[in-house]
Formats: sequence, structure tokens, C-alpha cells
Amino acid sequence: MTLLETWRKVAYESQQDEVSANNFWNEYFLQEKSVYEKLLSNPDEVITGTVEELAKKYDMEVLTFVGFLDGINDSLKEPNTIEEMKEDTVVSLDFDNEMLFRNMVEAKAEWLYTLPEWDNIFDADTRKAMTLEQKRSHTFVADKKVGRNDPCPCGSGKKYKHCCGR
Repeated sequence: MTLLETWRKVAYESQQDEVSANNFWNEYFLQEKSVYEKLLSNPDEVITGTVEELAKKYDMEVLTFVGFLDGINDSLKEPNTIEEMKEDTVVSLDFDNEMLFRNMVEAKAEWLYTLPEWDNIFDADTRKAMTLEQKRSHTFVADKKVGRNDPCPCGSGKKYKHCCGR
């Protein structure tokens, strides 16, 4: 079983009850937040190393760090091959600032996209605009329903009931 498969099994399948699951995720989110605070404090620095080295650097267990890598992978300039990753696999944390911010908004991770470290990367107006744009990108707006006596939307000039509404 790969590290990623093991992480996913531990994170998503091994939680026996709601209380233990909440405790597990609360602890993970605190560690995740700590890593992002460090990464965002110097966003131009490209962090590389083995999975084991970086887990130690960020004071995490290897499997927990694999979960972090799984979360940040879509925000990296060159995603890591996390599916076959081992402890001695060299990974890079070279992330795209805007993509990372948008992915945090997408994940509804408010504890991450509101970190004060973002202030040094994007101004408040830019962050607000990106947040709104990302949230709107998934808002579904229903078209106005065509009534039977309304003109047909196909442009024929007939009433809908005598044209496409048959």
C-alpha cells in the first residue's frame, strides 16, 4: 500500500465515531495551518526535500505530511507524483500564490485563506475580488422559464406552445 493510500485509509476510513473523527481533523487542520503560515511567510522560497525530511522540518508525522501534500498538490506549479510517493521521494512545494488562494476558497478553508500572511502577497481588495470570483464560479443561475404563450426562444416568431413547446 502506498503512503497516499495509507493516509486516505487512516483519514477517511479508520475513524470509528464522530468524536474521534472530529479530533483527528481538528489536529490535522492545526498542523496544516502551521505549515501554511511558514510557507506563506516567504512565498518566493521554493521548498524541496524528501517526504521524510519535509515532514520533520514541519514537525509532522510522515502520513500527516502526505495528507498535506495531497491537499496542496493541485496548487503546485508542477504537481508531485503523490500516487507512488515513498518516504525518500523528493518533492517540491513550489506553489502558485493565486492558485493556492483560489483552491483554499474552493475548499471552504476559511482558516487558511484568511491567514494574515496573505496580506504580504495580495492586498485586501485583490483577495476579496478573488474570493468572490471563486465563490461565484460555482453559483448556478437558473434561466427564466419560458411560458406557453411567450414568444418561442428559437426566434421563429411563433408562440412557444405552437413551436418548440409541442
